[in-house]
Amino acid sequence: MADWISIVAEEEEAGKRIDKFLADFMPNMSRSYLQKLFGTENILLEGKKVKPGYKLTGGERIRLLIPEAVEPKIEPEEIPLDILYEDDDVIVINKPKGMVVHPAAGHYSKTLVNALLFHCRGGLSGINGVLRPGIVHRIDMDTTGVLIACKNDAAHSCIAQQLKEHSVTRRYYAVVYGNLKEEQGTVNAPIGRHPTERKKMAVNWKNGKEAVTHYRVLERMGGYTWIECRLETGRTHQIRVHMASLGHPLVGDTVYGPAKCPFSFLHGQALHAYILGFVHPSTREYMEFTAPLPQYFQKLLEAARIKSVSGTKKILNP
Repeated sequence: MADWISIVAEEEEAGKRIDKFLADFMPNMSRSYLQKLFGTENILLEGKKVKPGYKLTGGERIRLLIPEAVEPKIEPEEIPLDILYEDDDVIVINKPKGMVVHPAAGHYSKTLVNALLFHCRGGLSGINGVLRPGIVHRIDMDTTGVLIACKNDAAHSCIAQQLKEHSVTRRYYAVVYGNLKEEQGTVNAPIGRHPTERKKMAVNWKNGKEAVTHYRVLERMGGYTWIECRLETGRTHQIRVHMASLGHPLVGDTVYGPAKCPFSFLHGQALHAYILGFVHPSTREYMEFTAPLPQYFQKLLEAARIKSVSGTKKILNP
């Protein structure tokens, strides 16, 4: 049975948000996980429920109860994996299009986690909880490419710290609508929840978190542009939101772009994580992995080139 933790916020903590204070006090707990406990009986300030944005005045007593871990109901599934690299600490995967990374509402099977649980015989890090064992970062369901999972907590902490410090190399290929004006550029605009559509993200100058994307043009194809994006940060939907903010949403992205894709064979955004580089948790050597350009992406480039030359406006289905 879980025990209550009693914490006193010292006077020098005055003015600090209570969620930030608790995240600093308990570095092994993510701030997002702690925030889910606010508004419940698990976090009490002077015996009362409190919101995560409450600012401490100093001297308050906080009582915290971390719920006991619930055994995962996620079943191992024998799903083929395209493994780029594997050792006792990490496994690097080339994720296919349409695969969800970790279980969530509506997706409790056939996820990457289900496949990893089978392949690794359950030997995955547990820091991110029972629904996301081994998962230290993620890419969207319809985004393809390189993704790393961790097999133990030490490796997980090491990679997570590198992500926090923005030292992980992450390069993506994307095809966007329109002809970008510049050959290269940087979008430095904070990203947060959309103010009215809660399932979407948006550039949010008031409440968003720092987000930086560097891009450069690889090929211009009439009404489409093939670009490379390099991430400094890793916010949810970052490339999709940033490119849409420039007026150049990703082809196939019906959330941040046109509701109808002009290429009927394309399902979801044209976004491929093709390079991932990091310092290995044990050897401390820099390692870099490349995921080959997938067939759907090659097909899109060929179709966009044909469309550019022909000037046709009909929906292509080569």
